[in-house]
Amino acid sequence: MADPSSYRPSPGQIPDSPGVYKFRDEHRRVIYVGKAKNLRQRVASYFQDLAHLHPRTRTMVTTAASVEWTVVSTEVEALQLEYTWIKEFDPRFNVKYRDDKSYPYLAVTLNEEFPRVQVMRGAKKKGVRYFGPYGHAWAIRETVDLMLRVFPVRTCSAGVFKNAARTGRPCLLGYIDKCSAPCVGRVTPKEHRALAEDFCDFMAGRTGAYIRRLEKDMMQAAEEMEYERAARLRDDAGALKRAMEKSAVVLADATDADLIAVAEDELEAALQIFHVRGGRVRGQRGWVTDKVEAVDTAGLVEHALQQLYGEERGDAVPKEVLVPALPEDTEAVSQWLAERRGAQVSLRIPQRGDKKDLMTTVQRNAQQALGLHKTKRASDLTTRSRALEEIAEALGLDAAPLRIECYDISHLQGDDVVASMVVFEDGLARKSEYRRFQIKGFEGQDDVRSMHEVIGRRFKRYLQEKERTGEWEQPPPASGEAPHPAQVPPAPHPAQGAPLPADGTDPRDTDPREDDGRPKRFAYPPQLVVVDGGQPQVAAARRALDELGIDDIAVCGLAKRLEEVWLPDDDDPVVLPRSSEGLYLLQRVRDEAHRFAITYQRSKRAKRIRSSPLDDVAGLGETRKQALIKHFGSVKKLRQATIEEICQVPGIGRRTAESVAAALASAAPAAPAVNTATGEIMEEDDGGTS
Repeated sequence: MADPSSYRPSPGQIPDSPGVYKFRDEHRRVIYVGKAKNLRQRVASYFQDLAHLHPRTRTMVTTAASVEWTVVSTEVEALQLEYTWIKEFDPRFNVKYRDDKSYPYLAVTLNEEFPRVQVMRGAKKKGVRYFGPYGHAWAIRETVDLMLRVFPVRTCSAGVFKNAARTGRPCLLGYIDKCSAPCVGRVTPKEHRALAEDFCDFMAGRTGAYIRRLEKDMMQAAEEMEYERAARLRDDAGALKRAMEKSAVVLADATDADLIAVAEDELEAALQIFHVRGGRVRGQRGWVTDKVEAVDTAGLVEHALQQLYGEERGDAVPKEVLVPALPEDTEAVSQWLAERRGAQVSLRIPQRGDKKDLMTTVQRNAQQALGLHKTKRASDLTTRSRALEEIAEALGLDAAPLRIECYDISHLQGDDVVASMVVFEDGLARKSEYRRFQIKGFEGQDDVRSMHEVIGRRFKRYLQEKERTGEWEQPPPASGEAPHPAQVPPAPHPAQGAPLPADGTDPRDTDPREDDGRPKRFAYPPQLVVVDGGQPQVAAARRALDELGIDDIAVCGLAKRLEEVWLPDDDDPVVLPRSSEGLYLLQRVRDEAHRFAITYQRSKRAKRIRSSPLDDVAGLGETRKQALIKHFGSVKKLRQATIEEICQVPGIGRRTAESVAAALASAAPAAPAVNTATGEIMEEDDGGTS
């Protein structure tokens, strides 16, 4: 625990202008980011008597080892920089909301020549118009199905679209008039884009004009005794009305607004957002957070606004944002929102009428979400704690292993040998910490030797991080004494004939980033290393740690055959009951490592299979390779061609043709494929690899 007075800056050093400040711990990791109208007053407030600080603030300042600041021109710039740094450094003492699910959006890809309507999740893409979020993907599909009668916009994938264009036949939706079939030229790109823009206008809330237009056309068709057309227009208007009914009117004045409500207790907070467009609820989402910093409702609202609109532009930021409490600097936040929207944004607390009633509904949803979250978390936390305690007891550990790393080796008959490292913290997967390795110290199939190499490479990197931060210093070997294994450069890779770096790590295991406070790879040690395998793999992992002088990390293995837990130097396994939560957690960790390893191994194998002798021809890019294959039909026929015939391909000169011929001549043709059902030898007649 650090004494804040040891790094307290003198008052004259701190400017009294707006800015953003960062607290760093002893390892230079950023642990807290904040902003201030007056840096001198705000930063000085952290260095008062510890007894007067909030417990969470006291924990932060005693964890920190230094503080630094950046001066900006305005409070709006400070707000933007604070958001950027929180996103970049992920400080442990800042409130960070996390979605309780990945919400689906209705998206229109206006960045394509023929815009497509589809369901999208994840990060938003430039040039795509989004509506939602929705609670369920099926709700989007129901809405789209109703609206395609009136706005027959393309919904097919790129592959289906290209295939229809090639064959000249539209898909089923084109035949039943739920797609305007731009793939076969029924409408021009301009006409199709107009349909997509009308679709977007309707979804954005401009609904009345379309329904009135359809009803007017229906009456006109009836007067002209075009009864079939009138019936079709009647059904179209009905479909649009049913689509509108799926989102009830909540604000009669066709308001565009987001309503944010917060439910909180001493430890946690839940946030609910209702997205109202055209007076109707178009989407809803919820976030939860741990209150890791001393923050009130206004602070929670400000953090929510930063996360909600930090990446948004234009109409994605509504005209009104209704909140339960105004941020400390309402004017700066409102100006920041207005800059993102490109127009004025009203940030206020609803006082009366329909908006206040709707805010009560949103608040009730937030209270229910917090109660549900606490119930689930209590159950999950109890189970995870019991699992970690069972593992600690079974393996004879002094404390529960809060960080577990698991390693698995994957290959296909000795080829494409890779390894995976997965991380579980507090019983939950930490996917951002996952790593993968290529086995480089030798060739062939040897799981034990592979495990030894991977563990050695991972923990050599860990020792480097400790040495860099000053936590560990490797003493020089005494006279005549062999150097420490971490200082010995590895043997040259037999395939490459060149050694790895002198520190013994693979370049892909290292982190090129500078000492800037971001979390580093391999910087945190586990309390437990789990390997997929039995006694030989466990012994190899323990030996790799012993060679590095690491004796404070426990090792075990989980064998698939009988789900036995093996410890180093023990002749008999530890057998956990099948109903044990500890065994279930170890199985989850092992299975996740296996999944991650085999996914990487398959991707490497697929990449190798797709390789071609043409890849080795200098200066021959992908376009000219495809031109060669298209001209001759296959690599086999290209290999049989003369240099003069190769020169006939557009873009291929004589020198390139000679290089292609030489590369194909030196590469042995692949063995013929065999149909395992009939025994027939399949001739190479496609554009595959050779």
